[in-house]
Amino acid sequence: MSEETKNTAEEAVQPAAEQAVNPQEFLANFDWYKYEEGIEAVDEAKLKEFETALEGTVGFVNERDVIEGTVVRLTERDAIIDINSKSEGVISLNEFRYNPSLAVGDTVEVLVDKREDSSGQLVLSHKKARVIKAWDRVNNAHETGEIVNGFVKCRTRGGMIVDVFGIEAFLPGSQIDVKPIRDYDQFVEKTMEFKVVKINHEFKNVVVSHKALIEADLEIQKKEIIGQLEKGQVLEGVVKNITSYGVFVDLGGVDGLIHITDLSWSRINHPNEVVELDQKLNVVILDFDDNKSRIQLGLKQLSAHPWEALNADLKVGDKVTGKVVVLADYGAFIEVSEGVEGLIHVSEMSWSTHLRSAQDFVKVGDEVEAQILTLDREERKMSLGIKQLHPDPWTDITTKYPVGSKHSGTVRNYTNFGVFVELEEGIDGLVYISDLSWTKKIKHPSDFVNVGDTLEVEVLELDVENRKLNLGHKQTQENPWDGHESTYQIDSIHEGTISEKSDKGATVLFADGVEGFAPSRFLDKEDGSKLGKGDTADFKVLEFSKEYRRIVVSHTSIFKEEEKKNVKAAAKKAADVEKTTLGDISGLADLKKKMEEGN
Repeated sequence: MSEETKNTAEEAVQPAAEQAVNPQEFLANFDWYKYEEGIEAVDEAKLKEFETALEGTVGFVNERDVIEGTVVRLTERDAIIDINSKSEGVISLNEFRYNPSLAVGDTVEVLVDKREDSSGQLVLSHKKARVIKAWDRVNNAHETGEIVNGFVKCRTRGGMIVDVFGIEAFLPGSQIDVKPIRDYDQFVEKTMEFKVVKINHEFKNVVVSHKALIEADLEIQKKEIIGQLEKGQVLEGVVKNITSYGVFVDLGGVDGLIHITDLSWSRINHPNEVVELDQKLNVVILDFDDNKSRIQLGLKQLSAHPWEALNADLKVGDKVTGKVVVLADYGAFIEVSEGVEGLIHVSEMSWSTHLRSAQDFVKVGDEVEAQILTLDREERKMSLGIKQLHPDPWTDITTKYPVGSKHSGTVRNYTNFGVFVELEEGIDGLVYISDLSWTKKIKHPSDFVNVGDTLEVEVLELDVENRKLNLGHKQTQENPWDGHESTYQIDSIHEGTISEKSDKGATVLFADGVEGFAPSRFLDKEDGSKLGKGDTADFKVLEFSKEYRRIVVSHTSIFKEEEKKNVKAAAKKAADVEKTTLGDISGLADLKKKMEEGN
């Protein structure tokens, strides 16, 4: 125990020895604060009054004030800051990590966190002061449009994180530059100028833009460029963006569009076949709207039209070689030289009069040889032909395919009324549906033959002038109806099976494959019921036509005929009986007459 404490305790004990003191009263009135702290406690009301009196005097500060202080001493862990108050403050060096060159004598911003802690020490914070001051500066920059410097710290989703006055701000990817950015990493750890474009005070979010500064500069350039724009003017630009329909070119703050059709005299599928991003090129102004906000540019117009450079010696009848660039059902476009195209119509691809699709002859990318049929340099049109490079097969058609001659052909197509058979390239003929089979009733050619099949045919008719060939298939076979005529004579009876049935009647199939038709009224059976599909019965031939290959039969007529015969037989018998009775009566009359005469 210290000497001072010992004396104090003795002074407190002496009166108790001299006179009797109530212990409880003594403890209640004992000054414990003075005993523990060594000084008397200060009255709070008086302290408040004292502080009020100090306000406005030199060295007095309020809590939460942000003021400037001077670094007076540096230790291994702390910085001692003098703010011209009654005591100095201590700030951890961790708050100065951003400033490793901090030295004695430097002026720094601090926040008065507490004027006195429990030990009477002044508590300051440099970090909190920076944040408050930073928000003040950011808000001021937002309101005034001031340009601020920021340090790009790192990439983040959708953009970059930028340090502005110690505050982390968000730089969207779309606000980095006026042109699309493909490499964000090139901006990391760089100091750039920004404009504060948005502040969310509730969530303490700051959004900055570098693009806004560029746009402001470009707007000045844009006005100057737009004011000088004229149709036909040639400018240098940089490819800014490539789309499927065209190319956007930066003319130095003003964007123009080169439509895909104005990129090249030749046909192209996509603009990237001609240009690439960031490429510098010269363009010509074709047109623009009233306020010059939409500028139409051209690239191909800087070179002469290919038709003007076309060989002047080319004429109708000459042969040319080119590549198929466009294919349609009606024909193919051939590029005979860069930017010069000719059309080969499908009718000029083959000597055949039966037109097909151009895809049956050529495909895109094919190199073909053709002959010039028409040439119009003023209208810049050219028509070509392929078939003209080969002899016309119809020239000696009567020699190769005379009427009655038999040949093998390939089924190329069919319609509802017949089949087109190709005998050779350029020569095809039509087989009518009625000339396909002697016996079968064909509803559609596809029921009898398929495209691509080989079919034996006979030339039935030949029209050289109109290039028409009439063929037949059944004529290559013997006509079975020659034999059917003797087999299916009128009133002959044959066994058959009903294969199909309708309201009008039934189709009856006989053993040799011949079909007959039985009208509905001739399907009645003897018991009154009707024959149905799949029933087998006897049928009588009522009608036979070799020319029309038609047989009409009847089942009902068989038993009806028997009934008719029976009726006739019965009638004859009855007549005979009647004749006999009358004869007997006549004889008796004659006998009576003779007897009477005898008497």
